[in-house]
Amino acid sequence: MATGAAWGLIEHGSLVTEGDCIKWLGPDAKLPAALAKASAHEHDLGGALVTPGLVDCHTHLVYGGQRANEFELRLQGASYDEIARAGGGIRSTVAATRAASDGELWSGARQRALALMAEGVTTIEVKSGYGLSAEHEARCLRIARLLAHELPLTVRCTSLGAHALPPEFAGRPDDYIEAACAWLPALHAQGLVDAVDAFCDDIGFTPAQTRRMFEAAKALGLPVKLHAEQLSNQHGCELAAQFQALSCDHLEHLDDAGVQALAAAGTVAVLLPGAFYFLRETRLPPLAALRAAGVPIAIASDHNPGSSPGLSLLLMLNMACTLFRLTPEEALLGVTRHAARALGLQDRLGQLQVGLQADFAVYGLDHPRELAYWFGHNPCLRVVRAGVEVTP
Repeated sequence: MATGAAWGLIEHGSLVTEGDCIKWLGPDAKLPAALAKASAHEHDLGGALVTPGLVDCHTHLVYGGQRANEFELRLQGASYDEIARAGGGIRSTVAATRAASDGELWSGARQRALALMAEGVTTIEVKSGYGLSAEHEARCLRIARLLAHELPLTVRCTSLGAHALPPEFAGRPDDYIEAACAWLPALHAQGLVDAVDAFCDDIGFTPAQTRRMFEAAKALGLPVKLHAEQLSNQHGCELAAQFQALSCDHLEHLDDAGVQALAAAGTVAVLLPGAFYFLRETRLPPLAALRAAGVPIAIASDHNPGSSPGLSLLLMLNMACTLFRLTPEEALLGVTRHAARALGLQDRLGQLQVGLQADFAVYGLDHPRELAYWFGHNPCLRVVRAGVEVTP
């Protein structure tokens, strides 16, 4: 999945790791004899497919409870917007998260992370946003950090305090944004935050309120991301581009001005087919415009209890192709090279290249296009992260 190479598939290839990095890769016939002789361990994969470790660049893994009742309500005709305005949606998960113990939050997050890892995921982003207070946001971010310490997994932690308005700030969104901005320095000082996100939409926060969060992040040297243009066009992408955002995510209502802003800023467009499918959306992200502008496109699970409860990044590849008409190669780039870029990790992950971290997955498949073709089973055979094999 290297830059400028269609797939970059090497038939009959070899890959050599040293420590946590890739030392050599290429056709087996060209493997230097000295490297082969010096290798401490040799693994014959029997013709299996090796890809970069998959990157899920948008998840909400730390939360309490579930929202199957809302799924049923939507099938009976209620909209996502109506449920949210009636006190459901994100706010119901906030109540469940605040009521859950640290142990319960950890157990749930760990199980979800393991499910993603079993398919070849070696890197994830975990957003907060279900605590919505200084205490509970910090608690959720600490549990996200713990995933990286307890599991063979790279985890990027994103503060999403501007996710929804908590009940104690009802009718006072500006006061809440002021409070959320005030939490950031302490969260950053504790090493809990790698980036700052916000939900800029008609049931989220306004562009002006989002700007305040971004300015607070910028003051701390933290990069920003944005839930943008999902349910309406608030021109959030144009705002995010002003702050050189790593990514803007969802984008069903993105217009041409937003596309051009993303392209100029080098911001990644993260598409979330699981939420599109689960909410039965009909307005497609502007794929042709994104392609024409050269905007890198990533794909993520958006795992969350309200709009995308799935835990299969491989299924998202198939959905991205069938729902959004991405090609299988675009979809795989979306969970490797472009997903790493959406997390600011393109110099370490997302490709199999000499000098990059030795993260890769082994699949019982003949060609990478099959990763987007098959669904309903897991073809992952082995996973290596930072040069060490882990059990899928």
